Amino acid sequence: MFTTKKLGLMTALASVVTFLSTSALAQNFGAAAAKAGANEFDAKTGAMVGAGFAIGLGVLGGTLGQGRAAAAALEGISRNPGASARIQTPMILGLALIESLVLLAFVIAFFLQQK
Repeated sequence: MFTTKKLGLMTALASVVTFLSTSALAQNFGAAAAKAGANEFDAKTGAMVGAGFAIGLGVLGGTLGQGRAAAAALEGISRNPGASARIQTPMILGLALIESLVLLAFVIAFFLQQK
């Protein structure tokens, strides 16, 4: 599956992306920030962070699910080529349902970002 080197590289990349994006959400502290309404900004920031997690988890889960489904279907077809028609239709239906969940996560994240 994943080697230790690849897992460490992916973790390091995720950490860099996470820490670089926090500077975009920085705000000024002090009297000006108190007048601007920090609670509204905090709610918008939370919605943006939630949208980012929704997209990230949706895409991650969708790609892993689609990869496993396609691999299992191809393995089944390679073991029994005569059953390829019976395997291919449920596989395509499953891939479409997985993709619809990824799109649902995208829509939810889009609505969260609009708040």
